[in-house]
Amino acid sequence: MSPSSNHFFLVTINSTGRQAASIVRVASAVGWHVRAQVHEKEGLVAEELSNLPNVKLVEGKLEDAAFISQLFKGANIAFINTTHWGDEEAIGRALADEAKKAGIKHYVYSSMPDHSIYGRGWKALPLWASKYQVEKYVRSLDIPCSFVYAGIYNNNFTSLPFPLFRMDLQPDGSFTWQAPFHPDDKLPWLDAEHDVGPALLQIFKEGPKRWNGHRIPLTFEVLNPVEACEAFSRGVGRPVHYRRGPIQFNVAVPPGYREHLEALQEVLGKQRAPYFGPTMYYPNEAIELWEGNRGIEEYAREVFPVEEAAHGLTWMEDDEDDEMDGTTGPSEKGDDQNSDIDDPEEVRAEAEKNYTGSC
Repeated sequence: MSPSSNHFFLVTINSTGRQAASIVRVASAVGWHVRAQVHEKEGLVAEELSNLPNVKLVEGKLEDAAFISQLFKGANIAFINTTHWGDEEAIGRALADEAKKAGIKHYVYSSMPDHSIYGRGWKALPLWASKYQVEKYVRSLDIPCSFVYAGIYNNNFTSLPFPLFRMDLQPDGSFTWQAPFHPDDKLPWLDAEHDVGPALLQIFKEGPKRWNGHRIPLTFEVLNPVEACEAFSRGVGRPVHYRRGPIQFNVAVPPGYREHLEALQEVLGKQRAPYFGPTMYYPNEAIELWEGNRGIEEYAREVFPVEEAAHGLTWMEDDEDDEMDGTTGPSEKGDDQNSDIDDPEEVRAEAEKNYTGSC
């Protein structure tokens, strides 16, 4: 039986990541108590979460057995999204063990598929396969559990030169997205910051009675790359073109991520394997959980320019200038704005924040 709505006590880890931060915000808003693990309490998201009612940030390392032995005490539900910083499988097993000892009533783990298990010549995507191994271990324990599978984050798109989801600003003011996906292959999409929290809230409220052992694909739109670009274009108010091509590595990427992307390029691109594998169907369950989701068009219109401005980019100012003087097209300043990135470490740090996502 699920706890009553006013007695939920939630534990999250890696709580400044997009998925965990989303449920922390929503849980706080409905009056749940939250213990949110962070690696450090500095930074905009950590500071925001620390000021939310009913939220207590706890700083500590997930490799520290003494720390995680205290993490779940007094709580009754948990949302766990491990990352590949460190030994993900060992951390995932240790967290599940401690949650079981603490008597957690509903343990929701953010997992991903292992494409190699289907016997179709697909190799495992390294950063996803680790999550799948953790899922298998959680299933082996006598603990009420559910598993969410996150679609591609809308927030992955950026005009900065990161691999796979770069919206490359062209001299004529349009954007081009180059990726290895076949233009006809449907992909699952998710606005992680906006929609993970409300969906998880409903999963916890309905509890293990409905969701025990289930895999739930968190994706609210199913679009092929061309359709995704059309939606993005409607939102951002500029032409957006899709070009099928290899992943481009123009900046340093975190350890292991290049190998993951190369495997993704082969399995999801060249071999055209389904994103979540051949046995998962979507998006009906996610939409049933949360009808107020934000699609790519709305994201591109309302959020993408704000995130770009936060990265120091200025292309959106051209649109404002055009409205003032009646002209169209990019200004001279906007033609090659991405060449003005001076600090590679800053680019790398921003990349690492986004690499906790599904791709």
